[in-house]
Amino acid sequence: MYIPSAHSKLSVIMLLIIALVLFLWVHNSRVWVEQKAYDKKMQAAELTQHAIETIREYRMQQGYTFDELNDPNKTGLIGEKYSLITTDRGDLTAKLTTLNPNIAAIIVELFEKARLNKGNVIAVNVTGSMPALNIAVLSAAKVFGLDVVLISSVGASMFGATDPYFTWLDMETLLNEKGILPYKSVAASLGGGRDLGRGLSKAGRDLIIESIERNDVELIQEKSLEKNIERKMEIFERGNIDLYVNVGGGLSSLGDAINGRLLLPGLHKHVITRNIPKKGTMFLFAEKGVPVIHLLDVRKLSEDYNLPISPVPLPEPGTGQMFLEERYNLTIASVALAILVILIGIVIFFDKSQQQFKENIQ
Repeated sequence: MYIPSAHSKLSVIMLLIIALVLFLWVHNSRVWVEQKAYDKKMQAAELTQHAIETIREYRMQQGYTFDELNDPNKTGLIGEKYSLITTDRGDLTAKLTTLNPNIAAIIVELFEKARLNKGNVIAVNVTGSMPALNIAVLSAAKVFGLDVVLISSVGASMFGATDPYFTWLDMETLLNEKGILPYKSVAASLGGGRDLGRGLSKAGRDLIIESIERNDVELIQEKSLEKNIERKMEIFERGNIDLYVNVGGGLSSLGDAINGRLLLPGLHKHVITRNIPKKGTMFLFAEKGVPVIHLLDVRKLSEDYNLPISPVPLPEPGTGQMFLEERYNLTIASVALAILVILIGIVIFFDKSQQQFKENIQ
């Protein structure tokens, strides 16, 4: 085995210095590379931001007073904790997290993984609980050029679209009339307990029905949750559905609240449903082999894609690893490696030659 002589110490030191210089050269050569579907992600994020700003401006024009503690970004998309149409508990941190327009880039990536193309038909079930996330999904759908069969549950959990005079359907209509989003609910239910507003006062249920009527949307109000699910399936199946998207914890989509925890957030191409006794529309589509996207645990979804939790101020579109990834310049790294290998070879060669020369003299 070759053992460097004492005379090679200077050469080793020089090699270390050169290696350090080459390392710094490679390290500083890092470049930002656009991620897959970069243009679509940017368009969806910008569209989401535009929609949020439009709602903010509209609310300001109507004299709305922002709750700067609970809605520090002054979006108008964070509602009161309690109102006549508040259906359930809600996580304020999760609601604030949905306001990041770059969440739309996550939806684009999920659509890409589902291999959606222009003209594909998706069924989308939303509630009033996370209106910003609803907007992100519809923005991504517009960028892809998808046909959307949209059904809403109007009631909202705490800090969602809980204003009975400016519900999710009112937001949807505003964005539709402004030409920002082309989609509008074809039908809507009350939401809440049994998807029939159970737990709300009669006044609250009446306000939701008024919202559905003033937005010219078909009311789904059957005699039971199961009948509501059947009716929604009938409407969804008018089209040839390529993908199902669930946003929120609507019972008509999940079947039972606990079912929402059985699936991680994201795309599921195959879902085992045999152990789910009460199936909502999401699981009924999964049984038919239709891929589903489940969007409920917003914190985990954001953490999985390294997006900030409840950011203040809101990030600009294009912020985050969903758009750009830092990588080393492979050409420079290869050249640096080649230089180092050659220099090591030269040092070893001359050191061996020197040792052989000394041995011959002796």
